[in-house]
Amino acid sequence: MAIDYQKEGKIAIFTINRPEALNAMNVQAARELHEAMVDFRDDPELWVGIITGAGDRAFCAGADIKDMLPFLKEHLQSSPWAMPATPMRGLDLWKPLIAAINGLTMGGGLEIALACDLRIASEKARFGCPEVTLGLIPGWGATQRLPRIVPWCKAAELLLTGKPIDAQEAYRIGLVNIVVPTEAVMSTAKEWAEVICQAGPLAVRAAKEAMIRGSSLTLEDGLRLENALEAYLMSTEDFTEGTTAFVEKRKPDFKGK
Repeated sequence: MAIDYQKEGKIAIFTINRPEALNAMNVQAARELHEAMVDFRDDPELWVGIITGAGDRAFCAGADIKDMLPFLKEHLQSSPWAMPATPMRGLDLWKPLIAAINGLTMGGGLEIALACDLRIASEKARFGCPEVTLGLIPGWGATQRLPRIVPWCKAAELLLTGKPIDAQEAYRIGLVNIVVPTEAVMSTAKEWAEVICQAGPLAVRAAKEAMIRGSSLTLEDGLRLENALEAYLMSTEDFTEGTTAFVEKRKPDFKGK
């Protein structure tokens, strides 16, 4: 399996499992990631996802040039949506995703990380968009997400030069949330996931949806979206449980209903 998909309580863990190729994504890996992400999206018992790469050398080195690029060249013009839907493009996913970045994160690998909501990086991680050096541009969202996440000039530096940056520079420009020792990447990701699992899952998903959908709206329309989502949450059992638990000074027992 190119994608190792495991469930630990309320947490789903997706491991890109091609260490011999620095976890580069081939067509099979993309298909398996789609299947795993759909299962995660549709499983009411899963509340948070973590994406990582096998081993400690690479999170994902990008697209497998020998496999993925010929496929894209064959299909993109006639069928631009030939690639399976993923959080990078085509799959709406409101459950939060954490990228546990344990090494080289280039091209499509960076785009996978950008499609996550939180990014935890190893001290040895390196990030880059080398596509222009191949005569291409990123195709999984980097040209759109990167300028929305980091300052425009830093996004342009990464996208136009193809030169990589290290973990500390990624932290300095706001590309990652935190930098930790390599051996602490996965444990930190799980700690953050557990914290999120203590919150109301419907509220967490609504907050993510409001952020993502609102980013393409005017402020006025975004506020309307926020209001509609808040009104929905107030009708849920989780809202009743959360407010009751607060008054009773106890830990809430959220059910995602």
